[in-house]
Amino acid sequence: MINVSENEKEERADRIVTAEETEEERAGSFEGLRPKSLDEFIGQRKIKENLKVFIEAARKRNEPLDHVLLYGPPGLGKTTLAHIIAREMGANIRITSGPAIERPGDLAAILTNIKEGDVIFIDEIHRLSHVVEEVMYPAMEDYEIDIIIGKGPSARSIRLELPKFTLVGATTRAGLLTSPLRDRFGMSMRFDFYEPRDLKTIIDRSASILGVELSEDGSMEIAKRSRGTPRIANRLLRRVRDFASVGNKKVIDREIVNDSLNRLDVDYLGLDGMDRRILKKIVKDFDGGPVGAETLAVTVSEEVETIEDVYEPYLIQIGFINRTPRGRMSTKAAVEHLQRMKEI
Repeated sequence: MINVSENEKEERADRIVTAEETEEERAGSFEGLRPKSLDEFIGQRKIKENLKVFIEAARKRNEPLDHVLLYGPPGLGKTTLAHIIAREMGANIRITSGPAIERPGDLAAILTNIKEGDVIFIDEIHRLSHVVEEVMYPAMEDYEIDIIIGKGPSARSIRLELPKFTLVGATTRAGLLTSPLRDRFGMSMRFDFYEPRDLKTIIDRSASILGVELSEDGSMEIAKRSRGTPRIANRLLRRVRDFASVGNKKVIDREIVNDSLNRLDVDYLGLDGMDRRILKKIVKDFDGGPVGAETLAVTVSEEVETIEDVYEPYLIQIGFINRTPRGRMSTKAAVEHLQRMKEI
């Protein structure tokens, strides 16, 4: 299992187009922009439609919602949806993360302090330790937990009944979840990247909340450069707002967006300098590939895991890189993009 260090997360967060949360966002700077209900939640249509049915059915039966697994790339709204699930169910939400639950006692402390129907949200659930997972199984399935009292020969196990609750797990690496844990979720929902039209709706809503006046072409330009990710869209909007404010621009149009994001080195597809550097290395230094991930990481002075988890997914998504058994290969579209950007 690959564990991401805090330093590596901070390095990723330095990129304006990273989907990782920045320190500012963790402090709650985007809190007012989060939708509060399923009707306000934009995009992910299938997930929304299915959740509406499941939530209504659970409320009619006066039962907690089945356990829900949310997976997909970062920044697409998994945490936001967990809060909405709790709100729609009229329940309290307890928030934690896989790395924060180090011992079974940590999990027991959470589970023994919940009320009937509460929602427990575990982010990065794939990083739960095996020992903690073993405690989680009966809690999820039978709403019971075993607690060890005492030490040594006098130690004994007591099984406690728990209030019925809903576990919402979120992960960006569903493949790292063990089968026993994955199988105990009643619903698994995959988040996809957003279409520009949905991102435009999100940007227009955020602009209204922030008191920013955006033109139609301005909001669409931000949407096109947001890499299909609402978190990035909101971040770009705030940075463009800064440039417009300093420039005394009352209405943000396409020209202002272009100028602002070009100054931030975010091109018309949302790629930044490192994205283009990776493409340029494959195209020029390795004649289009194939090149192994480790070799590529050395040439751009990055960690292999960072290349695979941070940069490659979007480059693959837009058809600029093919991942083959022999290594990474660039596509004709990547070459044309670099030519258009005058980087080769």
